[in-house]
Amino acid sequence: MTDLKSEPNFSSSTTTTTTTTTKPRVVCCIGDIHGYIKKLQNLWSNLESLIDPQEFRTALVIFLGDYCDRGPHTRQVIDFLLRLPSRYPDQTHVFLSGNHDLAFAAFVGVLPRPPRFEFSEAWEEYEGNEEREGWFKGDGYECMHLQGRRWGGTIKVRFNAAKGTEYKGSIYDAGPTFESYGVPHGSSDLVKAVPDEHKKFLADLVWVHEEDDVCLETENGILHCKLIAVHAGLERDKNIKEQLDFLRARDTRVPKVEALSGRKNVWNIPKELTENPTIVVSGHHGKLYVEGLRLIIDEGGGYEEKPVAAIVLPSMKIVRDTDILAN
Repeated sequence: MTDLKSEPNFSSSTTTTTTTTTKPRVVCCIGDIHGYIKKLQNLWSNLESLIDPQEFRTALVIFLGDYCDRGPHTRQVIDFLLRLPSRYPDQTHVFLSGNHDLAFAAFVGVLPRPPRFEFSEAWEEYEGNEEREGWFKGDGYECMHLQGRRWGGTIKVRFNAAKGTEYKGSIYDAGPTFESYGVPHGSSDLVKAVPDEHKKFLADLVWVHEEDDVCLETENGILHCKLIAVHAGLERDKNIKEQLDFLRARDTRVPKVEALSGRKNVWNIPKELTENPTIVVSGHHGKLYVEGLRLIIDEGGGYEEKPVAAIVLPSMKIVRDTDILAN
């Protein structure tokens, strides 16, 4: 467990702090799980041990996306997440879509489809990558969103030079997800193998979650902030309202959603959001980064040897599945 307080720097005109004795609601933001059920179970147990029982009972828990791929137990991870609302009925659970989850949903045919639009209309922009990435061409590909085809395909170059690892089936490392449902990678039988409740889970994932009042502990008292949770981040040079409207609508006409899959272009908080204290929390980037109100919680990145982490607000404590907590 790590206490990572990075004091936000705001002028008094834009900062609201209080010294109230009422405890603010606990918010847990949990990073990318990537099919590692034991890591998820251990992290959840550590959060439950660390946080006051009453506060944990009513906590807001935001999962930052990427539940599937790379690790071997995607099916068990989704089963665990589906049980949380009945096990912890007083908590609020938010399940964001990651880019991997969007692609999984696309392959099994549960992405929302805009009226009078065919997903194949959006393939052209990226067709130059089709051969190298080995896009899926099996049953149903004609009506599939681009990311589903990339997810279920078989990449020709087996070594991922950027990460120094072997690809697991596709550019998304989706092979272990197929195997967790008992079918070989790239098989259209996955559509039948995935239970209906898992399909509904994938279909219902949100692209953004917003809170109007989330608290952070600072040296000057409690800082009241807005919070935006989105898997990768918000683009710096685009209108914030337009971005949020697009994400709330889950507009699947776009072949690549930058807020779910971008890198450098979504790393920083857009200047427009610095006028009023706004936390922007994400996973996706394979890093743990806490700077002011920009929180990136993906220490594991889907690597077997790295931990899955969470950040707890208002304390800003980092909790990992590998932490050994005193009883």
